[in-house]
Amino acid sequence: YDVTAIDPVAPEGPIFRRIKLEDLEEDASFDAVVASRSFHHMTNLDQNLDRVARLLGEDGRFILDEFAWERLDEPTAHWYEGQRRVLVAALPDRRAPTAEDWLDYHADLHRSETVRAGLSARFEELTFERVPYLWRYLGGPATAELEESLIESGAIQALGFRFVGIPAPDGSLNQE
Repeated sequence: YDVTAIDPVAPEGPIFRRIKLEDLEEDASFDAVVASRSFHHMTNLDQNLDRVARLLGEDGRFILDEFAWERLDEPTAHWYEGQRRVLVAALPDRRAPTAEDWLDYHADLHRSETVRAGLSARFEELTFERVPYLWRYLGGPATAELEESLIESGAIQALGFRFVGIPAPDGSLNQE
């Protein structure tokens, strides 16, 4: 595969470019765009979703791994805090943010329903699933499998989501 990886703080390497999506050339074309935990940070969400739709070929796929920070309810925060305390006690060098700090940090960022509405307006959804997310912060004793089993049992909320879509045939869906 021919890969172009963009991020304003990308590492050094032949596939990496230290740019924002807004700075990617308009005439670029891709078979797939993969984004991980980035669109909730974008100030120009709609413009960037439009750009992704334009960058994809007719059968191109947009694969998005994101999260719904606003779904952090009391039981999920309680579980996270317990796991975080165990992690800090066992590995003092390892620091995960508190649930309160994590929520405060994300409070000014896009909510998942805003991201989903932007996706629905521009892409035909092929797949959407809610997935574990907090394990990325915790690691160690709080694995993705543990979080997934608690989500499946209904004990905590799934904060992550994955979306796969193709550009809408007319360039926009569900816009009134």
